[in-house]
Amino acid sequence: MADTIITVQGEYELKHPAERGALRLRVTYEGRSRDEVLALTTQRQLSLTGELRDLHDPQRGPVVQWASDQLRVWGDRPWNPDGSRGDVVHHAEVGIDAVFSDLATLSDWVGVASLLDGVAVDGVTWSLTEARRQTLTQEARRRAVENAVAKATVYATSLGLSSVTPLALSDPGMLGDGSAPGQPPQPLFARAVSADTGGATLSLKPEQLTIAVQVHARFTAS
Repeated sequence: MADTIITVQGEYELKHPAERGALRLRVTYEGRSRDEVLALTTQRQLSLTGELRDLHDPQRGPVVQWASDQLRVWGDRPWNPDGSRGDVVHHAEVGIDAVFSDLATLSDWVGVASLLDGVAVDGVTWSLTEARRQTLTQEARRRAVENAVAKATVYATSLGLSSVTPLALSDPGMLGDGSAPGQPPQPLFARAVSADTGGATLSLKPEQLTIAVQVHARFTAS
């Protein structure tokens, strides 16, 4: 009697609290005076980046990385209700990015910065350190293979077969059976800033991130 071929997908997920928070904010002003708008934006940008520079330490944090965009300045003439064009309104904007390793400091710093005139917080992207991500990915891969073996064994015993032997193991889509190719295991990132409606400060809640791994496996059963 020919052996029975069993092809399965093994999968496993691991969750871990975020270890990094990548903040994106913008300093932006508008007004009739180009010089005033430019001065306000520049002053605010220098103040915020000065604070980030004081907090910056690539190894110990609480800020492990930061950067600021180039200043953008432009003007436009808005339309009046009567259909005419108004006077020129000048705009200035600059973006600031910072990666925090201390999430409590991130929450406190954003809570203060978000209340400043001219500051708009775009969001926070939560992530893991690279070392943590690799460790979790390796563990999830091992567990996904165990899941594939267990699944194939259940299928075999359901058919009255007792011996299961692996033939092939791959990432999704690489067994040559037409299955859709999968994505490499990555943490599911969350990007969010949530307002604390009970007070004047901003409340940030670090997300649980997920490492999800799938494998395809083929076995013979007899």
